[in-house]
Amino acid sequence: MTKRIFQSILLVAGIVLVASLIFIMGCLYDYFGKISSTQMKDQLDLAVNAVEVEGIDYLQRLSSSSSSKSSSSTTSYRLTWVASDGSVLFDTQADASTMENHLDRSEIQSALNSASGEGVSTRYSRTLMTKTIYRAQRLSDGSVLRISINQDSAGVLALGMLQPFLLILLIALVMSGVLARYISRYIAKPLNNLDLEHPLENQTYEEIAPLLRRINSQHLEISAVLHKLERQRNEFSQITDNMKECLVLLDSKDNILSINSAAMSFFDTDSSCVDRDFLLVDRSVDINNAINTAKKNGRANIRVNRKGRVFQFELSSITSSGEPVGTVMLFFDITDQAASEQMRREFTANVSHELKTPLQGIAGSAELLASDMVKPADRERFIGHIQTEAKHMVALIDDIIRLSQLDENRPDSSSSAVSVASEEVCLLDVASEVAKALEPVAASKSVNISVNGDETSCVQASRSLVYEVIFNLCDNAIKYNKDEGSVFVDISTKDSYYTVSVKDTGIGIPPEHQDRIFERFYRVDKSHSRASGGTGLGLSIVKHAVQSLGGHIELKSDPDIGTNITVFLPMTK
Repeated sequence: MTKRIFQSILLVAGIVLVASLIFIMGCLYDYFGKISSTQMKDQLDLAVNAVEVEGIDYLQRLSSSSSSKSSSSTTSYRLTWVASDGSVLFDTQADASTMENHLDRSEIQSALNSASGEGVSTRYSRTLMTKTIYRAQRLSDGSVLRISINQDSAGVLALGMLQPFLLILLIALVMSGVLARYISRYIAKPLNNLDLEHPLENQTYEEIAPLLRRINSQHLEISAVLHKLERQRNEFSQITDNMKECLVLLDSKDNILSINSAAMSFFDTDSSCVDRDFLLVDRSVDINNAINTAKKNGRANIRVNRKGRVFQFELSSITSSGEPVGTVMLFFDITDQAASEQMRREFTANVSHELKTPLQGIAGSAELLASDMVKPADRERFIGHIQTEAKHMVALIDDIIRLSQLDENRPDSSSSAVSVASEEVCLLDVASEVAKALEPVAASKSVNISVNGDETSCVQASRSLVYEVIFNLCDNAIKYNKDEGSVFVDISTKDSYYTVSVKDTGIGIPPEHQDRIFERFYRVDKSHSRASGGTGLGLSIVKHAVQSLGGHIELKSDPDIGTNITVFLPMTK
């Protein structure tokens, strides 16, 4: 700013100085021109009077004095005496006999023809850059006496004064420079010391007060906008950082604009990855191909297996004026969902298979009976087979309905199998009731079932669900027991849980099957399960029922020794 003020002041000073000098020279030139014209007239009047009295003798004497460089005041003037017909009678600086007729000269014509007898004219010489001023006066005899003087033009005069002019200009510019430097610093100092953070607190020029008020207003507006943006950024960061889902924002060149904590954990990186190319963070071909697809088609989705988990990626392109300017990448863990989908597919296939088997038996037996291809002695056996398979289908459908209700966590209150009504349930009473109900089944296999425990072990839960859990565990313990084996049901407490332990002396479960024993339709020995009338859903129902009650299950089993399944139910629910 100081430099520009200095240059401006110096430029103005220079222009004013040059203009002033030109104006002064013009005024002086005009002033001296007028003086010269007055002197010419005076000299001409003197010469006219002298010629009227002395005639040509005066002119000859004057010419002689001029040639001898006399100090006469008229030595710079030229006198010419012209007859009324224009012929030159005498000239102080030339031979009159050699001079051409002057009748056509404008000053001569004016002197001869005007009432005043005077004539004035000026003629310029572009070659010599001079002008000649002529003044003529008619004499009493009709002749004309003319005086003339050569005068330099303004340009010649300026050239003659160039050296002093430049000297004056240089001195003036130096002085102007010093003064301009001082003034510019003086002017700029308050401006350079302006406090733009607090514009209204500045004590400076009144002329910039509107500017300072506008700056203050804009400062307040900018501060408000920045505060709003900062608040929105913090809110966005808090929201995204607390998201379970992973979020990544990319620009048009696939540089990372924003990434939340979940995404940083997924890619094993930190906040330093912001503004870096996404390829430097993750080189997965599938993900990068999905990014390109989203930029091309607007959307893309893929599933990625990473760290033993399944993640669903949803990508959307951000456009402006039809051109892609960025990409939003949202992905989340769908391992449980994928497992559920797989389980659902397997469940559907298993249900179809399990229902198809008894139906084929029923259809086959019915077809044989209908075609009278069965001997009368075998008809009762075929009818019994149809009844057995039908009962198995009913039991299977019952278990499927129960499991479906537990899956949805909204069991039908009208169903006798499942009830969600919460009440105080004494575990020992329920276990005793189950043992009594299963006595005929246990007696058929010579299996002894015993129940022990604390009568005060009571939970706030659905009695039907508790009964279902204990019934299925005890039923399985009897079915997969050895002849003359035992089933022990024990009710106790552990930490903050009531426990129901069902232990048998049966065939046990091999270690490789123990992790899958609670899956739907999973059977260790399919032939034994079919023979015992099991549906393959009993333990799956137990697992889901216990989960709905807020508990969990532990399994311990040794082949040919027995199995111990313990259910943990919370004391308060």
